[in-house]
Amino acid sequence: MEYRTLGRSGTAVSEFGLGTMTFGDTTPKAEAFEQLDLFIEAGGTLIDTADVYARGVTEEIIGEWLRRSGATTTDRIVLATKARFPTSADPNGGGSSRRHLARALEASLRRLRVDTVDLYQLHSWDPHTPIDESLAFLSDAVGSGKIRYGGISNFTGWQIQKTVDTAAAEGLARPVTVQLQYNLLARQVEWELLPAAIENGVGALIFSPLAGGILTGKYRAGTDPDADTRLSDPVMGAMYASQTREGRSWSVLEVVRSIAEEVEGSPSAVALAWLRARRGVSSILLGARTLEQLRGNLAAIPIRLSPQQIETLDRASKPISGYPYGDAGDALRARSLAGTSLEMPVVPE
Repeated sequence: MEYRTLGRSGTAVSEFGLGTMTFGDTTPKAEAFEQLDLFIEAGGTLIDTADVYARGVTEEIIGEWLRRSGATTTDRIVLATKARFPTSADPNGGGSSRRHLARALEASLRRLRVDTVDLYQLHSWDPHTPIDESLAFLSDAVGSGKIRYGGISNFTGWQIQKTVDTAAAEGLARPVTVQLQYNLLARQVEWELLPAAIENGVGALIFSPLAGGILTGKYRAGTDPDADTRLSDPVMGAMYASQTREGRSWSVLEVVRSIAEEVEGSPSAVALAWLRARRGVSSILLGARTLEQLRGNLAAIPIRLSPQQIETLDRASKPISGYPYGDAGDALRARSLAGTSLEMPVVPE
């Protein structure tokens, strides 16, 4: 396992983190403990959760595991959680207001059985709360020792920039990370989100790196997913429905399969190795339902793709886009970088 910093901070995290959304839901506690043990044995350090996962049960499972693991293990862990989505029917039971975040953080600390979390993230943009209010809370929480860093998740490009600019203008703690979905089938983040993050030294934490399991190769075009898989779940299946309907997705998967044969690895390992080579990525969150799935994902650790293999995957997975992102946009940017000016038509007098 290799290690990278959380954005522009000096804190190092494992290049692969452990996503825990299934804990207490489709992954029972005993198997969650096994996953956590295996992840640590493999050299992993970043564990990511959220207060809404399994209605708080996920954090409770992690807290119980932390308590039984001992100081040597827990000292290695960089613990991250999130808040913003509703945790009660109370009018102030959700959002990124100072009131809700204060209550949510105390509840997370209690469930996790810790005094401090390393990374506390705004789970999504809140249009009803000024971002300076949310950032002021995060800064105060850093000052009180309850969190070490603040982060954001599911923000758009302009929201990332506004957050960073507001923090700089108000002298508040800047977010060090942004969580976003990124994989070979979802590269649109390269148009705005990743450039905004890289420009501002905000590290990307990647979720859904295998596109809901599509890039594992276990699904087939035109066939219904097996029971007890992520895509058979009504909610998760709906999230990835557009990708399963696109012929492009299955074409990309065939290229992934071909390269997997070349490197003597699995399609999952190839998809994860491609992500690891992208700019701006601090850590890739592995979210596995079973111990065997996690073991298969961790097999990506020794896989290194050649520049030619990465280029092949880049070409096969290039997202379709129009102006200002497509070929026309690329041409305009190339001319701008070359220092040339656009030729303007001559208007006769």
